Amino acid sequence: MESILAVKQRFGIIGDNPMLNRAIEKSIQVANSDISVLVTGESGVGKENIPKIIHQYSHRKHSKYIAVNCGAIPDGTIDSELFGHEKGAFTGATANRSGYFEVADGGTIFLDEVGELPLATQVRLLRVLESGEFIKVGSSKVEKTNVRIVAATNVNMEEAIKKGKFREDLFYRLSTIIINIPPLRQRKEDIPILFRKFASDFAQKYNMPTLRLDESAQQILCQQDWKGNIRQLRNIAEQMSILEKERNLNTETLNHYLPNKTPKLPARLDDIKEDNSSFSSEREILYKVLFDMKNDLNDLKKLTLELMQGDSSTEVKEKNQGLIEKIYGQDESKHDRKNIDFEQDIDIELNSKIDSSFEYAETIEEEETLSLHDKEVEMIKQALMRTNGRRKNAAKELGISERTLYRKIKQHNLGDVSDL
Repeated sequence: MESILAVKQRFGIIGDNPMLNRAIEKSIQVANSDISVLVTGESGVGKENIPKIIHQYSHRKHSKYIAVNCGAIPDGTIDSELFGHEKGAFTGATANRSGYFEVADGGTIFLDEVGELPLATQVRLLRVLESGEFIKVGSSKVEKTNVRIVAATNVNMEEAIKKGKFREDLFYRLSTIIINIPPLRQRKEDIPILFRKFASDFAQKYNMPTLRLDESAQQILCQQDWKGNIRQLRNIAEQMSILEKERNLNTETLNHYLPNKTPKLPARLDDIKEDNSSFSSEREILYKVLFDMKNDLNDLKKLTLELMQGDSSTEVKEKNQGLIEKIYGQDESKHDRKNIDFEQDIDIELNSKIDSSFEYAETIEEEETLSLHDKEVEMIKQALMRTNGRRKNAAKELGISERTLYRKIKQHNLGDVSDL
């Protein structure tokens, strides 16, 4: 078995963290079997290296290796992409098409973001794992394939199963062996080495001297949480390589590029949902207050009418002159109407006030809904502009899948990023 160091050099993996080394070791150990493997870890940790290692050290290394980003393929076409389709199976299917499972027969398929697969596709995938059988879209013929499946996800699969978004039986078939890649914040000793590697790569790419950080700047670099992991560190190294004229950098310069020094990113769509629930709570409180107000006013009306019916003298009317004028205004000819007319008028007036209050509440609700819509549209526009229209990067920044972002762009009719 080849050494871990040799594997790192071959695949360009930087770092000497024990958890990282253990992940590479497990990859080498399972490579020669046909067992299914699930690679777990946060977005940006480098999960894509593990299936490459498994394929290259297996008996399938001379056959096809296909990587599929399940989150980037729309629901309507993913079955066709994976399993193929027959001519005329759907609108636009002008010819027969071979899917990835047919093309990769004898090789390895890497299903990245497998947690984003639609439930219907999960059923088809389960059949492939259990029997190696699949049916093309629009066909009734059962076909066979012999592929090794390695999957990866940054989704909490237990939560996804509880919410009914992922099949439990498929999870157990995929996760015979689980290989976890640690986040960058658990590999702090590797951060300076990774930064130097990225700085060197970008110096060659842009034909400029290599960036160097002093000791204090390196310490600051290691103290960050790095929620975007290696991808985030690489992006910062590229920004600094392009923008900084001085190639020896200190803490002050570094701080301009670190996450806690830059403007906050737009709220994730999940946060908007939480805000929406708080809006619902506020509306419930508002309605309760309005109903309580109506009850209080009805009690006041009842008490006033009882007083006026119990004493026909002008004394009671004088005591309630302010209330009577509020209902009737200054027209004294109306004051002498029967009590039943007075009751009807005050009831009409009170109900009018309550109705106005409810109309106001409904207006607030409409404004909140509009505000949420505008906020979502603005967030998507800003993310697309910051990433120069790269939807995959924009989706990661917003904390949603690329397929969800595609649907949102179509829903809000945002069009091309150049039009924003």
